[in-house]
Amino acid sequence: MPSRLRRLADSAYERLLAREINGAPRHVAVIQDGNRRYASERGSEATAGHRAGAATTEAVLDWCEEFGVEELTLYAFSTENFERPPEEREAIFDLIETKLREFADAERVHEAAVEIRAIGEIERLPERVRRAIRYAEGRTRGYDRLRLNVALAYGGRAELLGAARDIARAVERGELAPEEIDAATVESRLRGGATRDVDLIIRTGGDERTSNFLPWHANGNEAAAFFCTPYWPAFRKVDFLRAIRTYESREKSWRRTRARRALALVRALGRAELDEARAVLRRLRGHLPRGELDGLDGFDDGFDAEAAPTTE
Repeated sequence: MPSRLRRLADSAYERLLAREINGAPRHVAVIQDGNRRYASERGSEATAGHRAGAATTEAVLDWCEEFGVEELTLYAFSTENFERPPEEREAIFDLIETKLREFADAERVHEAAVEIRAIGEIERLPERVRRAIRYAEGRTRGYDRLRLNVALAYGGRAELLGAARDIARAVERGELAPEEIDAATVESRLRGGATRDVDLIIRTGGDERTSNFLPWHANGNEAAAFFCTPYWPAFRKVDFLRAIRTYESREKSWRRTRARRALALVRALGRAELDEARAVLRRLRGHLPRGELDGLDGFDDGFDAEAAPTTE
């Protein structure tokens, strides 16, 4: 298909997908895979792929603002990336430093009230990158419309191990009792990471794995996952919209599952719990197809079964 026709088709499909979207996820996390392969297929050095990927990152930030995403976490540099060749590693550090400063000074970042935060083992990074991090965080501190987390020297397993060791030391010092340990205790020790659970995790480049990325906030929340074949520099708005559609589909399915579990509990209740059962049924409105409420005579007074959808 000629490039002009392809662009027209993509534009039409984007508009169609955008109309189908009813609500965006609050927190999107992205594994930006494929920069090096993108460059290699074009006969370029790996650094050219990383630069092209940085342009995609800027576009995704715009799309998040457009669709109301409140938090975006980007897997920019993992702990495993320290094993890359020194010249490639240093080029990545140069790019990260430059982009952090550019983002911190960009008018659109300030107009959109984007707060920039770095998460991970920051102390392992070169001093020039740490200075850029401090600069970006300082310039955007206090903004609250969109939070951008840049995962640098990040590894999910190491993050959880660090939290566990911190909790163990607190128990040993008598500052914390074992029975007081809960989810909030762990979250408070996750190196100042994400502020909310991940709703949608996106991975580009064709691999279908989450690569040790945000295990507490993503896997613990059973986040929707969208895996796509385009390399990160080739990731388009239509791909982003498909990812959101995947999230919405998963959310509908999960709400229906929760509703069915609650319905099973209602069916098991006795007459003494009639009022509570009715309250539960009212909350199920719209989540179950017609027919699944059959057999609840005496419990579903006031519940409009006809309002339930006819299909799944």
